[in-house]
Amino acid sequence: MTLDKEILNQLIDVFKPLESKIEISLQESKHAKQAELTEMLASLASTSDKIELVKSSQVSIVPTFGLKKNGVESGINFLGIPGGHEFTSLILAILNLDHKGKLPDEIILQRIKALKGPIDLKTYISLSCENCPDVVQALNLMAIFHPDITHTMVDGELVQEEVTKLKIQGVPSVVSSQKLLSVGKTTILELIEKFEKEFGKTEQAPLNKDLGKFDTVIIGGGPAGVSAAIYSARKGLRTAIIAEKFGGQVQDTKGIENLISIPYTEGPELAAKLVGHMAEYPIEKFEHRRVQKITNGTIKTVHLDSGEKLTARSLIVATGAKWRELGVPGEKEYRGRGVAFCPHCDGPYYKNKDIAVVGGGNSGVEAAIDLAGIVKSVTLIEFAPELKADQVLVDKLKSLSNIKIITNARTAEIKGDGEKVNQLVYENRANGDLKSLELAGVFVQIGLVPNSAFIKDLVETTRFGEIIIDEKGRTNTPGIFAAGDVTTVPYKQIVIAMGEGAKAALSAFEETMLAS
Repeated sequence: MTLDKEILNQLIDVFKPLESKIEISLQESKHAKQAELTEMLASLASTSDKIELVKSSQVSIVPTFGLKKNGVESGINFLGIPGGHEFTSLILAILNLDHKGKLPDEIILQRIKALKGPIDLKTYISLSCENCPDVVQALNLMAIFHPDITHTMVDGELVQEEVTKLKIQGVPSVVSSQKLLSVGKTTILELIEKFEKEFGKTEQAPLNKDLGKFDTVIIGGGPAGVSAAIYSARKGLRTAIIAEKFGGQVQDTKGIENLISIPYTEGPELAAKLVGHMAEYPIEKFEHRRVQKITNGTIKTVHLDSGEKLTARSLIVATGAKWRELGVPGEKEYRGRGVAFCPHCDGPYYKNKDIAVVGGGNSGVEAAIDLAGIVKSVTLIEFAPELKADQVLVDKLKSLSNIKIITNARTAEIKGDGEKVNQLVYENRANGDLKSLELAGVFVQIGLVPNSAFIKDLVETTRFGEIIIDEKGRTNTPGIFAAGDVTTVPYKQIVIAMGEGAKAALSAFEETMLAS
């Protein structure tokens, strides 16, 4: 597979900063796709005199290659052809190996280096998975900065026997020594926390770093948070933004067709534009951080789980929401073994199988429509008597012959054989009867839960966890504002979150700064 001229020209510019010699070590293989991989890597290597394709004496069943820096093994390997979404993972691995491109800050690097090795990791991916590259890229970074960590991206389609043996039914799946450590979307921060528990970490002196004094600190990096940060900075305020990952829930959105003035975009693209827009302003950005607690007062102190802290005269909480879980027996036990939350990522694992989608809103109906083209049959289960999705989606759903709709039904339990899901039990809410469905997978699409736990003791929330705000984005605590999906504002939409973020920032400026 030769890269097209436009991509080659782009890579020439991308690789110009390279200083070290990067060697792509390609193992020999008789696999049918070996020639395709060889051609792609040769094409890539032609874009820089710092990159060299070398044929290794090692032999593999599946097309495999690794990366070296100045002749030294990097610990990064690719089993399969990193095309599709994973092509970016290869490009970033080359840049990051030479310490170019976006790298973790000193706090994250410190936590990576403190992990106890050796750790050998494999990430099983699907080339159609949009969440997989984030995990692959995070683990590649760990391999680069920790001498005792190795990481291999594995295209699950090429090693079906291995996937079956490991009982993998979702991607990305991170495995070490045949043990499944993580399934599905996650962040580098969450991975580090899992590895600290699994493998241990070396003792380090506690960090107590003061990140500085700010006029406004925004917590959350989605549309509401980014909007608030930009509006704050435009008012001349010293502004900081804290997030586990910039882009927030937008990263999970496939197609966006209702962002006014932009007929169509996709989540990752919009997230990148949000970060790019912030870069135009003097905004201090602290990514891969989680707020541990907030000390309230005229000046607020924000304590991070990293040991860092910062102070501000006003806070804007824009932490959004996460996928709501069913909370029924079997859900947690079979996550990644038949219980899934991302139809785009995990749908291919249920080809020609019977599955269920729980949730009759827009997300659930869209998931059912998408999955209907892959699986044998879809049963859509909705708690309410009627579907809640937009009529255009409901009409499309009902036009598909392999979809069955069950309304007024409560999911009661997810059952399995100890290894994977084989049954879903639901209650007919009209008469209380329990019924069961024989199936291979359950996709949960029942809405969102506000990410407000860290601040619930400081501000008033609803019983659902939404932060209660007024028409100006004010909470009941002076100096603390909130915006977006974490609040009581109706209609959880990107365009609304952006407006709410701007409003909260203007309110914070007006009430905290002008009043002083």
